[in-house]
Amino acid sequence: MLSLRVDDTMKVDLNLYASLARFVPRTGPMEVGEDTTILGLLRRLDVPLDKVKIIFLNGIHASGNETLREGDRVGVFPPVAGG
Repeated sequence: MLSLRVDDTMKVDLNLYASLARFVPRTGPMEVGEDTTILGLLRRLDVPLDKVKIIFLNGIHASGNETLREGDRVGVFPPVAGG
């Protein structure tokens, strides 16, 4: 009988910028479970969602409700000011 190992985790790259950078536990890929959304991952890291202004998924503007897939790249920015 052939037994297959089912691995329900995947690796994604998460980059938090400016004042949000302190919530990233480490650099490099992070393991997340299947059906994890961007907002779900941010909640897991205790990122204050009211401080999140812009989210990118693989270089495209995202809402945060997208389900993550193996190899995804996520960038999260707080509100920025300046001139």
